[in-house]
Amino acid sequence: MGERRLFGTDGVRGLANGELLTPELAVALSASAARVLAERDRTHRPVAVVGRDPRASGEMLEAAVVAGLTSAGADAVRVGVLPTPAVAHLVDALGADLGVMISASHNPMPDNGIKLFASGGHKLPDALEIAVEDGMRDTGPRPTGAGIGRVRDLPDAAERYTAHLIDGTPSLAGLRVVVDCAHGAASTVAPDAYRRAGAEVVALHAEPDGLNINDGVGSTHLGPLQAAVREHGADLGIAHDGDADRCLAVDAAGAVIDGDRIMAVLAVAMRDAGELARDTLVTTVMSNLGLHLAMEAAGIAVRTTAVGDRYVLEELRAGGFTLGGEQSGHVVLPARSTTGDGLLTALRLMARMAETGSSLAELAGIVTPLPQVLQNVVVGDKGAVAASTAVRDAVEAAQVELGGTGRVLLRPSGTEQLVRVMVEAPTEEQARDTAAALAEVVAAAG
Repeated sequence: MGERRLFGTDGVRGLANGELLTPELAVALSASAARVLAERDRTHRPVAVVGRDPRASGEMLEAAVVAGLTSAGADAVRVGVLPTPAVAHLVDALGADLGVMISASHNPMPDNGIKLFASGGHKLPDALEIAVEDGMRDTGPRPTGAGIGRVRDLPDAAERYTAHLIDGTPSLAGLRVVVDCAHGAASTVAPDAYRRAGAEVVALHAEPDGLNINDGVGSTHLGPLQAAVREHGADLGIAHDGDADRCLAVDAAGAVIDGDRIMAVLAVAMRDAGELARDTLVTTVMSNLGLHLAMEAAGIAVRTTAVGDRYVLEELRAGGFTLGGEQSGHVVLPARSTTGDGLLTALRLMARMAETGSSLAELAGIVTPLPQVLQNVVVGDKGAVAASTAVRDAVEAAQVELGGTGRVLLRPSGTEQLVRVMVEAPTEEQARDTAAALAEVVAAAG
């Protein structure tokens, strides 16, 4: 197999109809995915679930994806505008061979992306992504006549997903929540799910027109949500990104509750309910040291992975763990979802508030985040930085100085010639000074 070129940490992403993400690429990619992911000895035609977020280019790319799938002999089931986790769920629920989600998540409207799911609704491991990419160059014979795939719509796709979400969710009666849908894929299903679970819902930025997705709203722009929570006297606010696979929150006073603090609340809740396998939380190296300290105090172990929810998912599956996620708000609950699900996360967070009678601020207060500084250093050679004795010595010295009250992390970019220097320390000033000093050493070495 060759080296991965197209796929990033979450599918293929770029400027829609630009140099990379063209309809031609979408046809070739989806056709290869159908050939690679479908079991070749099946007695029935392979089936693929196809969903998208509301951005305008999704209409074009959906047509191309469907053409590619059917040209490879797979049937395409179009589920329309739905969150990424809904597509993953429907792949599993329908017994489909694969799923295709067309979305660029939190990226600006001109971008788009293609995410693939294997049978069961699982994201593809590296080896399968490479196989799909390699398969784009080796099309082989194409089916003709009755061998060409067919296309159908699934009118009740949103209802199936919503019913799955609220199944087993306790009543949220008495809670008032503002949900920022980012004019994205959650614009209909999120307010509906939260209302049906019993909450009083104020829907914000839930009028997608194909052009306004993520435009100053959603999980990457929390200001409007913070203001709306205070204006409506809500108990909390929930912010989704364009494809709703992540969830951030704000408390009643408008303070931000990031993914680390959400995971802490859920970890304690699941431990108390006997649902936290081996009393362990899985997160990435970017999670704040404050989360680690809070979990240690609560008697909960923390496993860390590389950055990217795909690696969290791999660790969850390998260890049989039941909760994992990222500081950015991707939270995975494997008992209910095969990927990050922002709506499921929000429902579980609100359920903890309802069952304890505690405010979100009180629940999230178990974590005291340490000041964190992230500095990107442009270098000529990332490899030289990784091999540098001077860099290694500087990192070790900084970590010794911080002791158990701080943390240093150097991480090369996966796509650019730069190194990310992250420092956590007891004070903002110390974090900035330490990061600046390390950045100078990194720049000199690279």
